[in-house]
Amino acid sequence: MFTGWKEADFEVFQVEGLELRMAALKERVRPKFESIGKVLAPDLSAWYGEEFFVHVAKHARRKTNPPNDSWVSFATNPRGYKMLPHFQIGLWATHAFVQFAIIYECVSKKQFAEKLAANWPDIKRQIPNQMLWYDDHIHPDPVPHTQMEDKIGQFTKRLLENKNGELLVGIDIPKQEAVRMSGEMFLDKAREALYQLAPLYRLSLAGRQEAMEARKR
Repeated sequence: MFTGWKEADFEVFQVEGLELRMAALKERVRPKFESIGKVLAPDLSAWYGEEFFVHVAKHARRKTNPPNDSWVSFATNPRGYKMLPHFQIGLWATHAFVQFAIIYECVSKKQFAEKLAANWPDIKRQIPNQMLWYDDHIHPDPVPHTQMEDKIGQFTKRLLENKNGELLVGIDIPKQEAVRMSGEMFLDKAREALYQLAPLYRLSLAGRQEAMEARKR
C-alpha cells in the first residue's frame, strides 16, 4: 500500500556519496515505488489492453556519481523498459514526476519521431496544456505544451538524427504539494496523467510495430 511521500523521501538526493545515497534510496524510496507499481500496472494493463510490467530503477551502472533522481517504470517487456516506449513515475529533490518516455535506447524512436511530426496537429490538440516536454532525462529543461508549436520540429529532428535523442512528456508535482497529498491522492493524480498521455503511447505502438518488422527483414 502506497502511503504517500514524505520530506525524507526527497532528502535522499541530498545524501553524499554513492553508497550512502543508494542505501537511503533502497530503504526509503524503492519500497514506495514498488507499492506504486503494484497498484498502477494493472490499471495500465486494463487501459491499454496489453500487460505492463513494473521496473524499479536499480542504478546498477553507477560506479562513482550518486543518482540525482529515481523512478519506477512501466513497460510491456518483463525483462526491461529502456528499449520500449514506457511510462515512469519518479522523484528529484525538488519534485515528483509522471511521464511518457522514449529514451535514447528505444529501438523505435525514429519511427515514433516520424509519426509524431506527421500527427502533430492532432497530438497538440489532445495533450493537456499543463503537460511539460523534455528532450533529455538527465538534464531536464521543461518546455510547456503551450510552447511546443515552435519546438516540435526541433524535438522530432533530435529523435531522428541524434543517437542520444529522447522525448519525455508529463507532469511535475512540486515537493511541497506532493508531501501534502495522501497516497491515494497522489495515485489518482498519477493515474489521470497516465491516461491523458494515451495519445502519445498509442502513437508509439505503430512505430514500435514498424521497428520490429524492420528488424526481422
